[in-house]
Amino acid sequence: MDAGPWWLMVTAAALLALAVDRVLGEPPARLHPVVAMGHFLAWSGRWVAADKAIAPGDWHQGRGAFARGALAWTLGALLVSALYAALQSLLLALSPWLALALLALLLKPLFAWRMLQTEVQAVETALQQSLAAGRERLSWLVSRDVTQLSAEQVRESALETLAENLNDSVIAPLFWFALLGLPGAALYRFANTADAMWGYPGWRGGRHWQWGGKWAARADDLLSWIPARITAALIALAAGGLSPVRLWRESRRTPSPNGGWPMAALALALDVRLGKPGSYVLHAAGPAPEARHTAQALRLTRRAVHLLGGLAALAAIHGYANA
Repeated sequence: MDAGPWWLMVTAAALLALAVDRVLGEPPARLHPVVAMGHFLAWSGRWVAADKAIAPGDWHQGRGAFARGALAWTLGALLVSALYAALQSLLLALSPWLALALLALLLKPLFAWRMLQTEVQAVETALQQSLAAGRERLSWLVSRDVTQLSAEQVRESALETLAENLNDSVIAPLFWFALLGLPGAALYRFANTADAMWGYPGWRGGRHWQWGGKWAARADDLLSWIPARITAALIALAAGGLSPVRLWRESRRTPSPNGGWPMAALALALDVRLGKPGSYVLHAAGPAPEARHTAQALRLTRRAVHLLGGLAALAAIHGYANA
């Protein structure tokens, strides 16, 4: 298949996968490839991470855990990429329409848009019932301690999750699919899942992750760098435009080289303050978000995804006209 038809196939498959996501949502956990990735990471993580605390700057003690993490990550990435490359090769040997349908069905589990919207709305709905219910529902979405968060902080955390995962769970997988097909999307989801499970320093599951997850964290940073900025641009466009200078300044306030971009874009677009207690504040001059801002954020991010779909459709039409 030459470059022209391949680009058409990729674009059409992405649009069809978005439609499947809207109608069907996520597949059962027993069939979900990201769940399988998580099982591999949990299993290999018992070998990767140290069973004792290692100081952040103690390279001599930490290099073993770092090397194990790099090796396990690389092995997992190769297995995932090879599997999806083989599947894609088999699909492309079929008739174009059947290949398109199966490509979309295999792509769908590698991103999660409907579920993200549903979970963020669920936090807001729970928060309307009680602060305790809101905290409990938020704990499904974030790894941070939620027990001391105020109602405003619960809402801020949900909106930050919406913005950051618009990139991690939607835009970035589709970006890598556009570049490298199914292996690219699968590799990104593996890297992002590894970062979520291994990339945060501290104790988890009786293991210390100060060094074992460094490779996973840096790999996710690298693979997310361009998509995060695309996500921020889509949010800005969906909002009718934002100041690039303000967006750049706000994005630099977070410790993440990527997460600050979509979160800052959403904060500025909604004209609200977003932050993580004790870590950072975005658009500090803005008011705390209210319930109406959650509804606005969901509409805005939907518009951003629709904008992406529209641009992809235009590209497909242009490619078809010139094929």
